[in-house]
Amino acid sequence: MTGTPTRLLIGGTWADAADGATMPVDDPATGEILARVADAGIKDARLAEDAAVRAQEGWAGTAPRARGEILRRAHEILLDRAEAFALLMTSEMGKPLAEARGEVAYAAEFLRWFSEEAVRVDGDHGVLPDGRHRMLLSRRPVGPCLLITPWNFPLAMGARKLGPALAAGCTTVLKPAPQTPLSSLALAAVLQEAGLPDGVLNVVTSSRAGEVCEPLLRGGRIRKLSFTGSTQVGRLLLAQCADTVVRASMELGGNAPFIVFDDADLDVAVDGAMIAKMRNMGEACTAANRFFVHRSVAEEFARRLARRMAALVVGPGTRDGVDVGPLIDAAGRAKVEDLVADAVERGARVLVGGRTPEGPGWFYPPTVLTDVRPDSRLTGAEIFGPVAAILTFDDEDEVVRRANDTPWGLVGYVFTEGLSRALRVSERLEAGMVGLNTGLVSNPAAPFGGVKQSGLGREGGKVGIEEFLEYQYVAIPVR
Repeated sequence: MTGTPTRLLIGGTWADAADGATMPVDDPATGEILARVADAGIKDARLAEDAAVRAQEGWAGTAPRARGEILRRAHEILLDRAEAFALLMTSEMGKPLAEARGEVAYAAEFLRWFSEEAVRVDGDHGVLPDGRHRMLLSRRPVGPCLLITPWNFPLAMGARKLGPALAAGCTTVLKPAPQTPLSSLALAAVLQEAGLPDGVLNVVTSSRAGEVCEPLLRGGRIRKLSFTGSTQVGRLLLAQCADTVVRASMELGGNAPFIVFDDADLDVAVDGAMIAKMRNMGEACTAANRFFVHRSVAEEFARRLARRMAALVVGPGTRDGVDVGPLIDAAGRAKVEDLVADAVERGARVLVGGRTPEGPGWFYPPTVLTDVRPDSRLTGAEIFGPVAAILTFDDEDEVVRRANDTPWGLVGYVFTEGLSRALRVSERLEAGMVGLNTGLVSNPAAPFGGVKQSGLGREGGKVGIEEFLEYQYVAIPVR
């Protein structure tokens, strides 16, 4: 995208890293370098933190309507440049252009949604039980925030965090993933253009996450962390937050069960599977990871799914007609290869895919495995690739127990035509979200998040802004 920034944004100024360091941004379809961006160190992070702290009082005191109007203008600019943003995202992350266009719309909707929520932050007033005091309850921004975003949805995750933080009156330091910093930098430029004051948003792109983030979390001036990423990293960040009791919300890993009962409409179930598995090449925390299919329909479901998966076109996301782009990098592809090999060694059958193509880029074909053993490594790992692993079950209690037998609890998918069973199983699943006869749960108007080791708090919906607000209670005697 012409004019995409490659430097740090600190206090309203685009600047090189203090030590002059840069890092490459690779095209996963070719392995070639797209651009080099500034690689921030701790000195840069401190300057970004200083800017956010300085700007906090003024931004918190800005009228809610004014904050909302800036987000609304950014929403409009983003949609006006949707095609350029989609191409930028495809270039640095790999997803096909059609999916990238969808993510631009998804990201823009977060800005619009929270532009409307900015003016709906409320409080309360009442008589205390003693009758001699009044209670005045107000909501205040929590303060400067550190926002850490992942590489798989580089534009949407930035918007999903920045929208509520800015609407609530919080200043921010945004640290995007090193694999996909360009989308975040371009989004920051749009917010600048929309009128965001200097210092309210600061962006530090860095390959040195520990060096950049830990001192900020332990320093006492950052008051809120919002992180999307792996559970392993989330645990480390929570420990760092403990020193100064930094408020934290986290959207972590998933191991989503996809349950197909014997009374399911198989056409609907396969359509849902294609979305839940193949969105973003399977590189999503919400991706269906374990397909539990009732034994009586497992063979037919697998046959239909394999036919649909085999018809997908694999190639660079910028090429017309491509359905499946590359995985993010060599390590991501190697992980998928190892998980499939382990399953096959334990007896799984490959119906389609399963072989890494030759040539440049980090491509892996859509793959369907049947006869997967429960002890296969991929049943206990987040695959993050285009692999559907099918296991069978015989009764409801069994499948609920197996679906819940995981430390994660982000999302589950249930396919059945029975209303009572649909409600019963949905309520029994240990998951923050359930897709009932659908493979798509993400929506800016809905609270996104999980239970157990899939995270803390929620993003999106009416509750999304709550993560960035504190209560203040004032007691007023009446004489």
